[in-house]
Amino acid sequence: MISLVRRATALCVLGAALTACGTTRAEVAPRPAPSAPAPSSSRTPTPTLAPGPAGLTPVFEHGPRTGGTKGGAEDGKLVALTFDADMTADQGPRAASGERFDNPGLIAALRELKVPATVFMTGRWAEEYPDEARSIGRDPRFEIANHSYSHYAYTDDCYGLPTVSGDRMRADLERAYTAFEKAGVPNPMPYFRFPGGCYDEAALEKLSATGVTAVQWDVVSGDAFATDADAVTRQVLDGVRPGSVVVMHCTRSAAPVTEEVVRAVVPELRRQGYRFAKVSELIGAANGHA
Repeated sequence: MISLVRRATALCVLGAALTACGTTRAEVAPRPAPSAPAPSSSRTPTPTLAPGPAGLTPVFEHGPRTGGTKGGAEDGKLVALTFDADMTADQGPRAASGERFDNPGLIAALRELKVPATVFMTGRWAEEYPDEARSIGRDPRFEIANHSYSHYAYTDDCYGLPTVSGDRMRADLERAYTAFEKAGVPNPMPYFRFPGGCYDEAALEKLSATGVTAVQWDVVSGDAFATDADAVTRQVLDGVRPGSVVVMHCTRSAAPVTEEVVRAVVPELRRQGYRFAKVSELIGAANGHA
C-alpha cells in the first residue's frame, strides 16, 4: 500500500540551507503550462504507475528486489542513481553573486563512466542553467524529471522550507515543465519529486490530475553538505539493494563531494553485479515490462 506520508530526514539540512527558514508562501506565476508531458507517439510509452487509492497520485520508492529481465532473460540487479538539481525560486541573488547550484563535473563523470541517471530538476534551476539543462535533457543517457518550479514545500513543517499553498501546487509543478520547454529540454518525464521529500494525502490529491508518478527513494546518500566522501560512499553501498533508488544532489555548493562519491560507488556496485538504470526502467520493471 502506498505510504501517504514519507520523509527522508537526511535531506533536512539541504532543504533548510537552500531556503530561508519560515512559512513564506511561494510566489508562483499563473502561467498556463502542460501537465505531465504526453509521450511522443514515435517513442515507447513512458512507464508510470496506476493511480493510488481514490485516484491519488501514485508514489514509487524502489523497483523489484530481484534481478531485472530484458527480452525474457536475466538482466542483472538494477539500481537507479538520481540527482536533485535544486535551486529555489528566491535564490537568484545568490547565483548572481557566484554561488554555483550546478555541478558540471558530476555530469561529466556520469558520462565518462557511462552511467544512466535521472535528474530531478527544479524549474528555477533550468532557468538559471538553460544550456546545461538542455545538454542533460538531450543526452540519451539521462532523463529529466520534475522537482517543482520553486523547491518550496508541498506540506507544512518540511524542514523550514517555505510552502506552496494547496491551490498553487499544480501551477508550481506545471511551471517547471514550462521552464524545461523554454530551456529546450525535450521529452521531460512525467515523474515528480516532492521538495524535501515531504508530502501528504492532500498534496497527492492536488497533483492527481497532472498524471505524474511521484518518485521517492529507499537509499539516502547523505551527500548534502558532506565533506567526507568516503563516509557517503559507505552509506550508499551499505544501503543499496536490487531495485534501489538512490537520492543524491547535482548542486555543487550544497553537495561538494558527490562527484567523488559517484566515481567510487559506480565501479564497486558494478563489481557486485549491479546494472545502472534510469527511474523509468525501474518503474517499467515494477510494471512487469522491463
